[in-house]
Amino acid sequence: MAESTALLPSLEWVRVFEAAARLGSFTAAARELGLTQAAVSQRIRHLEERLGVSLFERQSRGVTLSLQGEAWLPHVQQALERLTHSADSLFAAPRTRLSLMASVSMIELWVVPRLAELQAVLPRRQLILSTMHRWPDYAQAEADLDIRFGEGDWPERVSHRLFGEALTPMATPALLARVDDWRRLPRIAVAGPRLGWREWDQQREERPGPMPVVRLDSMVQALRAAEAGAGVLLGSLPLCQAALEAGRLRRASPETLPMVEGYWLTRRSAPPIGHEVEHVLSALRPAKAVTDRGR
Repeated sequence: MAESTALLPSLEWVRVFEAAARLGSFTAAARELGLTQAAVSQRIRHLEERLGVSLFERQSRGVTLSLQGEAWLPHVQQALERLTHSADSLFAAPRTRLSLMASVSMIELWVVPRLAELQAVLPRRQLILSTMHRWPDYAQAEADLDIRFGEGDWPERVSHRLFGEALTPMATPALLARVDDWRRLPRIAVAGPRLGWREWDQQREERPGPMPVVRLDSMVQALRAAEAGAGVLLGSLPLCQAALEAGRLRRASPETLPMVEGYWLTRRSAPPIGHEVEHVLSALRPAKAVTDRGR
């Protein structure tokens, strides 16, 4: 072991060499490292004596790397970079976790498109996203935050309103172009707590329309079916906003079916998780209203 480390120089000398070689000047290296030019020259001289070679060629107008110095420089830079990287990986302040639970539709259609914004406002957090498949799952969840659909009144939860819900018929432009009256199109239904086609017909004071040809258990599945041309969907204006703006779907009617319930970011009453809730709200709340109140 003693023989293998006999030539190992001081890391401080090596650091000075790298700066001087990279900058091509003892003066510039001194300025970068906060040393005097004399101190830089002294450290380089000690390093050369330890290695038994000249690393720089001294000239009247400055210094240039010798052949030995030029050959050694990339090895030095690689070693210093590995030291820096390992120190950051092992000893930097670790990321702490922030877990968020929501329905599969909410995660895919609302949270994932805003992940970059969440990462920007939570730079030292590792985000853990999990999906809620059944409404009772919320009771057993241990997530720091969750997004719930309702009126905001859950026991032992602090609720922050994100946005409301409104439904409207929508289908692909190609499907709508095939008929004079969209109400003759096959219907797609969604299971769950939202209002549905029966409430839509009652609001319009119309006789019941055709039975849905397919019923799916999440809005995201129903949206994909509508985008595939399977029928007309009574879709969520907030969650289907991207599909409407991209032209994959088009509203079949200007009217909406508003709901009392909406989407809420909730957390346990205690312990609080600091001001980060406000950051999450700023990232997840819509920039503008995406629901209508209907006629």
